[in-house]
Amino acid sequence: MREKTGSGGGTGSGSGTGSGPGPDNGFGSAPTYASRLVDGLRAYRLIAWMWIRSTMAYRASFAMTLFGNFAGTVLDFVAILLMFSRVDQLGGYSLGEVAFLYGLSTAAFGVADLTLGSMDRLGQRVRDGTLDTLLVRPAPVLAQVAADRFALRRLGRITQGLLVLGYALAVVDIDWTPAKVLLMPVMVVSGAAIFSSVFVAGGAFQFVAQDASQVQNSFTYGGTTLLQYPPTVFAKDLVRGVTFVLPLAFVNWLPALYVLGLPYPLDLPQWTAFLPPLVALACCGLSGLAWRAGLRSYRSTGS
Repeated sequence: MREKTGSGGGTGSGSGTGSGPGPDNGFGSAPTYASRLVDGLRAYRLIAWMWIRSTMAYRASFAMTLFGNFAGTVLDFVAILLMFSRVDQLGGYSLGEVAFLYGLSTAAFGVADLTLGSMDRLGQRVRDGTLDTLLVRPAPVLAQVAADRFALRRLGRITQGLLVLGYALAVVDIDWTPAKVLLMPVMVVSGAAIFSSVFVAGGAFQFVAQDASQVQNSFTYGGTTLLQYPPTVFAKDLVRGVTFVLPLAFVNWLPALYVLGLPYPLDLPQWTAFLPPLVALACCGLSGLAWRAGLRSYRSTGS
């Protein structure tokens, strides 16, 4: 708030990030970052709880929207079932193996969509100037944007993904080892973190583009649709792109192929199946830097 007022002419940046009082020279100590993280999580919890209470005031409406979200995502898997009504394999993968990829991708994306799915509204806030109201509140802007209109109905996507994953585990013959068992929850958590970083990076991009929600959706919703199918059905250049440029392949492709015991794309080594946690940490760090840069470049409307 201090920087916004001091800039004059409504040209203040968001460098203060709305994270509360205190000096920020860009090289804050570890306790400062830890304090900001705690403040952000607390603000997110309070705002999300407010929207949950608002939603649960109309329980019948919530039940219908939850079912609608569940049914809408089910249609994606119905399309896959229709394909397998004509073929026995898709790109060399059986129905159970494709369902395994589908369930992991949908569950991981569902968690990210539940927690950060409102990031695509940032461009609208930049255009109409309502982002300014977030900058003057004593809470991190990222937490406020992410928790804005927290939609509990998005649990439908997570539920549907877990059900398909359960079906896949029941029909696919997997030679289980301790490493593969441990990799199952790691895939969902790491995948959710990678998708979350894409949501945050897309929000940062909207500070510049201002009207790029569909571009962001092409990487988030489009990314999870891509990962629901085997990598063998796509061109190698596309597989290289989602492996080395935007590492969505680490959400489910690479670790899932290790669990299923299937050949790796691009002749990658098998140990890449255990990289998703590291890739997720790197993605979160880079998206955080992108968000900080985007917020610093924001120019207030003066409202």
